[in-house]
Amino acid sequence: MGAFYSAEKMAGVFSYESSDLDWCEDNYKHSEHIVEYFNTTSSFIFFIISPIMLYLLHPYAKERNLAIHLVWTMMIFVGLFSMYFHMTLSFMGQMLDELSILWVLALGYALWFPRQHFPSFVKDRASFSKMILAITVVTTLSCFVKPTANAYALNCFAVHVLFCLGVEMRSCADPKVLQLARSSVGLWVLAISCWISDRFGCSFWQKLDFCYLHGIWHILIVVAVAYASTLVAYLDATYEIPYSLPGLQYWPCNKWAVGLPYIVLRGSAKTHKRC
Repeated sequence: MGAFYSAEKMAGVFSYESSDLDWCEDNYKHSEHIVEYFNTTSSFIFFIISPIMLYLLHPYAKERNLAIHLVWTMMIFVGLFSMYFHMTLSFMGQMLDELSILWVLALGYALWFPRQHFPSFVKDRASFSKMILAITVVTTLSCFVKPTANAYALNCFAVHVLFCLGVEMRSCADPKVLQLARSSVGLWVLAISCWISDRFGCSFWQKLDFCYLHGIWHILIVVAVAYASTLVAYLDATYEIPYSLPGLQYWPCNKWAVGLPYIVLRGSAKTHKRC
């Protein structure tokens, strides 16, 4: 009897609409198999931007650390789990969606957090990465205790990242880097505004028959991550591999006002004199 109850409970977490979250978009409006159609299809942007960023950042990752590719590889899984969550609004979909974001943030911290901001008891990046791993494992387990608080906690991590970037930008005089920082913050503000408006202003948007702000959040946040991750990667390159002479460019055309930022390396380890 106990085993049957456990199996039934396990099956319940995969059930449609077993999550406590329900976004503003009308459920089953365009398909009887997809709960939130636009929120589901907008997650496809992850599968477009992530491979492009993997390609654009490869020269930097090859010179610095190939583990950097894990960030945008994990972003593909964020998109996959986001699609699954909004298609089903299942509890398991919610957990997979939020935990994949948590692990992307953990990877970013482990790979890019500036050494000068390490806690005093941490001596090297390997030790810092182990500490981040331990914290992430504990946080992963605690996510199941209060699932509705997970999204707010994740956005608090994002605020901390923005604060650290602000500290770094105080000593920066490069107009191209400062513009990238402003664009990163601006995109994040637009994205989080859509998230908050959809979450807490649903009745207003329903009156306007425009319940798609969470889907727009998906699009804006992927682009914001592309901008912010390139910025922190550029700062990392200037600190860790200064001989590479890192610079910033935009894809598909560097002269365009909009595009995806990436790092170009004008020097290499071959031209770097090692003592």
